[in-house]
Amino acid sequence: MSIEQQAKSAREASIKLAVLPTKAKNKALKSMANSIKSNSKKIIEANKKDLKAAKKNKLSRVLIDRLKIDNNKIHEMVEEIKDVAELEDPVGKTLSQIELDKGLMLYQITCPIGVIGAIFESRPDAVIQISSLCIKSGNAVILKGGSEALNSIRILVKIISEAAAKSGIPKGAVQLIETREQVAQMLKLHDYIDLVIPRGSNAFVRYIMKNSQIPVLGHSEGICHVYVDRDADLKKAISISFDAKCQYPAVCNAVETLLVHKGIARKFLPLMIKKFKTAGVEIRGDDETRKVVPSISQATEKDWDMEYNDLILSVKIVDDLDEAINHINKHGSKHTDAIITENKANANKFMNLVDSASVMWNASTRFADGFRYGKGAEVGISTSKIHARGPVGLEGLVIYKYKLVGNGHIVKDYAGKNGKRFRHKTIKKLF
Repeated sequence: MSIEQQAKSAREASIKLAVLPTKAKNKALKSMANSIKSNSKKIIEANKKDLKAAKKNKLSRVLIDRLKIDNNKIHEMVEEIKDVAELEDPVGKTLSQIELDKGLMLYQITCPIGVIGAIFESRPDAVIQISSLCIKSGNAVILKGGSEALNSIRILVKIISEAAAKSGIPKGAVQLIETREQVAQMLKLHDYIDLVIPRGSNAFVRYIMKNSQIPVLGHSEGICHVYVDRDADLKKAISISFDAKCQYPAVCNAVETLLVHKGIARKFLPLMIKKFKTAGVEIRGDDETRKVVPSISQATEKDWDMEYNDLILSVKIVDDLDEAINHINKHGSKHTDAIITENKANANKFMNLVDSASVMWNASTRFADGFRYGKGAEVGISTSKIHARGPVGLEGLVIYKYKLVGNGHIVKDYAGKNGKRFRHKTIKKLF
């Protein structure tokens, strides 16, 4: 089947899927979860092929960790689907209702976007997250994962698409493409595909935007910061900074640059860097940081714009809160940034002025995640400011339409000097 035929099939499926009742969508999601569980051995065997090839091709340890599927990961995927099934259906909600005139009512109702093209990195569990959210929100999806995870992705898409179809989800609602050539072709199909969500490098996202008329929602990089303020609690600062870097360094919400107020640097940095080194973190510091801890590497200007996705951290001492905010807004990727302080005024200033999708006070950047935000999962994290921002869950996969209900009303009656006046009365009780 050509990519155009796939897109047509997805379009047809999306129209039927858009009007499926919540009960039917939840039934399909539970069937998908059960099928993943019952086929766990097949999934792990397929994943072993990807892992073997990854090691042969000398992929980094970080990428291999993201690629791996074991029994724990199977359990996580099953629970993620079940969590999405438990969430409130975002489709068919009345956002507003306005009485334009007697007997003429205007309703603003949420509805699915339509067909989503999702292009993601090596993590095969993204298949589960994206597909479950799309089905619950009434959208069809065409998936393209990283080539290094192809065997894993193939079997996951096969299992969940078959389970969904058996439960009444229209055929073609969940599909897979496998090559870069197919991606290039898909980007031209704006008549069938409504939104592209890319998860990859900055260059890749720019390529998508440049080569398609389809709207794009996503983020290119996760250059996240933790700022340790002069009024920080040292114990909190050490614990949070360590978690933000080391809990899982290979993901986009892991911290890449640590900013430290000069007034706390000599107390904090020796303790913090010692703890980082026990975890194998390579520290790259600016001149002022190296005066405090001379044993670390020298940071360059390029380091402030780097997403390492590894056990590497750049550290910079700043004069004050304003310098920290300016550094983040200049070098950050508008993803996730945190301040550690006991000073409420400083925390509020930081969270108001840092221009990122998620800003945090005395909490790890690793919390920026669809599941942890109570969205069940996420299709990705958006750093744009249109339609959806931050971890994109169900609410980011619906749009709205206007439904006008009249009783023979015509515009002519409201036109001209003697035309009738509109009431424009907002009805607060929503159904």
